[in-house]
Amino acid sequence: MSDVDSGPRPLVRRAGEVEYESVSAAEGMHKGVLVGEDDGAPNLAIRRFVLDPGAEVPKHTNDIEHEQYVLEGEYVVGIGEEEHVVSAGDSLLIPAGTVHWYRNEGDAEGAFICAVPTGDDSIALVDE
Repeated sequence: MSDVDSGPRPLVRRAGEVEYESVSAAEGMHKGVLVGEDDGAPNLAIRRFVLDPGAEVPKHTNDIEHEQYVLEGEYVVGIGEEEHVVSAGDSLLIPAGTVHWYRNEGDAEGAFICAVPTGDDSIALVDE
């Protein structure tokens, strides 16, 4: 058996196969894991988040870094002490431990892809 045979197996996941769940700490945010550890991905997980109109995600930190790509809509992302209005095509790097939050003030959904290292991630809400 070669090394290729012992590694992860290729995967094609169709959009309709992805299940979305509400994010408990954030009203109006939904998450679907597009590819992750349960699919045999050894290093990275790719997730899609949807922000409903009016959604607010409180200030929080994560133990792992986040790379994000905005797919649709326009919404506010707070990173550290600054707020940024982002829209489709924008990219973000949120280093591990950085305080960040989201707010969708528009009438349309916002959506983004988030790539993170596989493994455990601890989320800590930040008191205002």
